[in-house]
Amino acid sequence: MEKRLEMHGGILGGLVPLITLVGGLVWLSVAERGGTKPFWACAWIAITLGLFFARNKADYCKAAMRGIGDKTGIVIVTAWLFAGVFGKLMVAGGLVDGLLWMGMTTGAQGAVFTLMVFVAAMLFALGTGTSTGTCIALTPVLYPAGHFLGADPAMLGLAILSGAAFGDNLAPISDTTIVSAYTQGATMRDVVRSRFPLAMAAATIAAGVFLVFGGGGALQPLPEIQARMNPLGAFMLLALVVVVAAALSGRHIIESLIYGNVSAAVIGMVTGNLTLQTLFSIPAKRGISTGIIEDGINSVVGAIIFAILILAVTQILVETGIMKRILNAAEGAIVRSVRQAEFFIIGVTVVASVPISANAPAELLVGPSLVRPVGEKFDLAPARRANLMDCAVCTVFFMLPWHIVVAAWYAAVVSAGEAYGISVPPISAALYNPYSWALLAVLVFSAYTGWNRKLGGNAEPLSEAA
Repeated sequence: MEKRLEMHGGILGGLVPLITLVGGLVWLSVAERGGTKPFWACAWIAITLGLFFARNKADYCKAAMRGIGDKTGIVIVTAWLFAGVFGKLMVAGGLVDGLLWMGMTTGAQGAVFTLMVFVAAMLFALGTGTSTGTCIALTPVLYPAGHFLGADPAMLGLAILSGAAFGDNLAPISDTTIVSAYTQGATMRDVVRSRFPLAMAAATIAAGVFLVFGGGGALQPLPEIQARMNPLGAFMLLALVVVVAAALSGRHIIESLIYGNVSAAVIGMVTGNLTLQTLFSIPAKRGISTGIIEDGINSVVGAIIFAILILAVTQILVETGIMKRILNAAEGAIVRSVRQAEFFIIGVTVVASVPISANAPAELLVGPSLVRPVGEKFDLAPARRANLMDCAVCTVFFMLPWHIVVAAWYAAVVSAGEAYGISVPPISAALYNPYSWALLAVLVFSAYTGWNRKLGGNAEPLSEAA
């Protein structure tokens, strides 16, 4: 019998770290002050308070350290380090300039231009793995351009947000993809291959919505928009192809990311957008960045530290037996078949993503402790569990105004509107995000009908599928 971490107050005492953590995350998120770095303090306070409820303080500390040293966490942290550099290389290599050139030189107008903005945002988010960065990078130029080319303002803005959601959902370098895959013990190859039909089905539906409702605005003389447009920047997408091809061929995600990093650096230097000095050099003064490599690593430090802290909290919850009780209650009440297990995974992930303003932490909360055991009980394949969780976390999350990406998206839209004296939609327009609604519909259809479902592949299935 497993030794359980005993807490003063029983189950209520064991819930103290979880209540403290979630309460702090919700408080910061609703106050629109959320983010991986502000979240550090919530996790630190949760671990600290929990210690005083532990009957054996040494066992409590060892449980926290087992969470920090978990092999799943190590893979996630390492992958983030290389994914962060890759994203910075893609931007510095001119990907933005290349996509702007694609969007601005097509001669498209109205709804067709809105659709092209959606595609450009999809490609940028796939290439960089950042939904927030997609909104910040593309909105200042593509939003005003679309406005003057007759696009509907609300649908134009949503095209950027939807494309950002698509990339966060599918990109092998996205934090949510990495977390969902490795908390479920899935390979990146299986995850990307099996998630592609789900993401593309939702993207196709969203594309139809943009094509039908994306026009209707008045054509106006296009002012001189401050933007560097360079077709050579589009070649950076080849580095993304290298990462995806390597991952799909069965290479480890770290190996795939290293190949992608090297490819991005070489392509950037060949096109003249990067130099060896921009990658790494001795700075003129202490404290100044040594280059893109340092900047890329620095961009994921916040996420890495928070991931380490949250893994410590979840391990404490697992060893107190609380997660097992929650699972037993859920299984006894609502989870008695494969279909119900999939709806449980979707539901618990969506619920976790509603109050928390960053979606990867929501996955870290429920992935190892709830999603994996329920999925394994009904022999759902690791990639299937990862896909259900990742798709679910990219639905409602991209609609609610207190979430980081929605706030960043709207701030960029407002800034662009003010710069060119054009109208902007209210932030509530995010509630109509076509890609996220389409993805939710596809997800529900998949769980109900069994489309794209795969069983088996677990090391030790806990029971036969019902």
